[in-house]
Amino acid sequence: MNKSNKFSPESRERAVRMVQEHRGEYPSLWAAVESIAPKIGCVPQTLLVWVKRQEVDTGVREGVSTTETQRVKDLEREVKELRRANEILKLASAFFAQAELDRRLK
Repeated sequence: MNKSNKFSPESRERAVRMVQEHRGEYPSLWAAVESIAPKIGCVPQTLLVWVKRQEVDTGVREGVSTTETQRVKDLEREVKELRRANEILKLASAFFAQAELDRRLK
């Protein structure tokens, strides 16, 4: 599943910065997000996700940071590749062991 990124990282950062700068002018975070999202051209839920992600990355909010999430994905990908390589090596080892046994019997 490939998501298209309609917004550049710079525009995301700018939108999050706008929410943070004007947050005090609104009674809640959601009110600030609802007000600023149409100006950016996105839906409020998307902007709220960006704000929360930035808060997690800076340590303001509890959660797993973007870098840690990426690190886990990279490690999982590496484990998958290593398991695949291991399986290939096991099959090759069994094949050559059988070939060696067949050769000795002749």
